[in-house]
Amino acid sequence: MFHETPIFNRLVAERGDVPAQARGEADRVRHELARVLPSAPWPVARTVRQQPQLPGGSVFPAAL
Repeated sequence: MFHETPIFNRLVAERGDVPAQARGEADRVRHELARVLPSAPWPVARTVRQQPQLPGGSVFPAAL
């Protein structure tokens, strides 16, 4: 994504390749979870949160 930009190269030199480290850690966690929860589907689908509603179908004001 940003691998060929000077700012990315400088940040990698200063801080390490944080995106690569995060991907590696995510893979490690995914493999560990697959070992202990072998039936878990990957990736897990996100659930849609319902807005609270008042009688009559209007949205609860605090949820806006």
